[in-house]
Amino acid sequence: MANCMMIHEMIRVFDLERSLKFYDEALGLKENRRVDKPEGKFTLVYLTDGKSHFELELTYNYDPEVPYEIGTGYGHLAVLVKGIEEIREEHINAGYEVGPLKSLYEDGSEKYYFITDPDGYKIEVIERN
Repeated sequence: MANCMMIHEMIRVFDLERSLKFYDEALGLKENRRVDKPEGKFTLVYLTDGKSHFELELTYNYDPEVPYEIGTGYGHLAVLVKGIEEIREEHINAGYEVGPLKSLYEDGSEKYYFITDPDGYKIEVIERN
């Protein structure tokens, strides 16, 4: 299938409101649409950056008893930003779990760091020169 287009990534969240607040405040992702399925006891919330067609789907199963285990197969999501040093400082000042600023290359280009969401998912924040 050579003509596919990426449309969303799904993650399960323990506290939907806490996750919505994090993704809005930390990354500027806004709710694009919501599907409530009370008969199936779940809600799907699709977040978007307003620039691409790609969405992050937050799946909330009603009344989870314990937080989800992420497992060893999950890697990370990635977002592209401008002004990475300032954004990282904002994340630190907001009290988020933020990793060190690094670079993929010896010349210092393609800087990145990781931030962790309320459920423990890693998000790579990248700036490309």
